[in-house]
Amino acid sequence: MLDESIKKTQRVVVGFKQTSRALEKGEVGSIYLAKDADQKLLRPILEMCAVRQIEIKEVPTMTELGKACGIKVGAAVAAILND
Repeated sequence: MLDESIKKTQRVVVGFKQTSRALEKGEVGSIYLAKDADQKLLRPILEMCAVRQIEIKEVPTMTELGKACGIKVGAAVAAILND
């Protein structure tokens, strides 16, 4: 089950490009990754999270993550930004 905090959080970015940009700027507090997303696509995100010691939470499907983020399509990755 998806952590309810993503639904309540106002500062969320969704998608690979937006999450990558936020990671590069040091704005990310935690990351949500869909287990069924392409691992080759997610590798750079995982590496940046490891270097920056950012918490990674897994979500079963891209559909579930997209829905939790309030979008009508699936999402491979989403980030909750720091306050």
